[in-house]
Amino acid sequence: MIPLIDYARLANGERDALASAIADHTTLEQALHWAHTLAPPRGVESVLTQDEYTHDVLIPYGSRYLVYDTS
Repeated sequence: MIPLIDYARLANGERDALASAIADHTTLEQALHWAHTLAPPRGVESVLTQDEYTHDVLIPYGSRYLVYDTS
């Protein structure tokens, strides 16, 4: 289970719904598949390199971004 770390201070209902939606995203492929099912479909907007092994993948979500830490 992937935890949602909420730096945006979402409303309880929105946070719970989003946490439930992403809980099973154990791979980036799963996250991208889910993002493509949203209306409108979304994809990776940016990849930020943290070091040679770690990257942050940004997917737009409403007026915010979901950031998936990958290594």
